[in-house]
Amino acid sequence: MTQQARFITLEGIDGAGKSSHINSIKHWITQRGVDLVTTREPGGTPFGEYLRSLVLHEKMDVMSETLIMFAARNEHIKQVIEPALKAGKWVLSDRFTDASFAYQGGGRQIPWDVLNTLTQWVEARVPDLTLLFDLDPAIARQRVSQVSPQPDRFEQEQAHFFNRVREAYLQRARDYPERIVVVNSAIELSQLNACVMAILNERLW
Repeated sequence: MTQQARFITLEGIDGAGKSSHINSIKHWITQRGVDLVTTREPGGTPFGEYLRSLVLHEKMDVMSETLIMFAARNEHIKQVIEPALKAGKWVLSDRFTDASFAYQGGGRQIPWDVLNTLTQWVEARVPDLTLLFDLDPAIARQRVSQVSPQPDRFEQEQAHFFNRVREAYLQRARDYPERIVVVNSAIELSQLNACVMAILNERLW
């Protein structure tokens, strides 16, 4: 059975568990005979990975951070995402534009109208499906501390920052319910994985 190219994104605060499900989602897609490109933001291209290292580790103004994120995204779209989709491949990205509204909009409090303008400049394709892994930031922080002995700039932020990030993500889900599916990451891992697989089956195949 041939399926049209799909663009899937995974979102959530650090520690919410989205990265833990990338391999199972990849397996679900590829076992159906689909060519898949797996990528991430910020990053996805050599230039994007360079910008990722800057934004994660160098001090900078919040607007500079925001512009760097969108510059990396522009390269990502032009060099990776659009070519893959045009070739009939599926694309699975660990974060995309919703992350900018959550982290730069919610966390850094950049006005959403600024982010909307930047999005209009660079975004050529809206994801077909976004899985938002949602978790209490306090629990997520505990998970991150167990696996990140040297936290980056974002992981070093205080609780109120991540509360704003989470609320911005949930606001995006309320604004785009046809695209964004909220997944409760507080449930047991096997149950969470089963929930993710059920969503994929319902929405994509």
